[in-house]
Amino acid sequence: MTAAVSPRPAWTPRRKRLLLLASVLLAAGIATALVLRAFNDNLVFFLTPTQVAQGQATGKDGVRIGGLVQQGSIQRGTGQNLEVRFVLTDMAHTVPVVYRGVLPDLFVEGKGAVAQGRLDAGGQLVASEVLAKHDENYVAPGVELPKVR
Repeated sequence: MTAAVSPRPAWTPRRKRLLLLASVLLAAGIATALVLRAFNDNLVFFLTPTQVAQGQATGKDGVRIGGLVQQGSIQRGTGQNLEVRFVLTDMAHTVPVVYRGVLPDLFVEGKGAVAQGRLDAGGQLVASEVLAKHDENYVAPGVELPKVR
């Protein structure tokens, strides 16, 4: 005589926990992928003029180019015209930049700067933002540091 085998219930507590765990892992994976994609879409890479000359900036909507402001390259607009033209260099290659707006106080020839914008067909950077870099010894005007002996 054979005993009748009763079928296992489809949703045992163990299967429910496994399904819940799989669902949570899937949701976490999808959330991580969406966050990483959003970061990647909003990244603006920092390039040097040499990298721009090598073509690494082609096909990008926005670029950041950093280098030194070439000596004698700053040309300011006259009157109410806030257009400024200058050249960024890494001592090997140069990138001409045009910017409309007020430049930071630390922006001077021979010092570091970062310009963000888009490259036009002629290879000129039409900047929407210009940042002046300073060294680690920068102190804001009006602030006195204690003297080191």
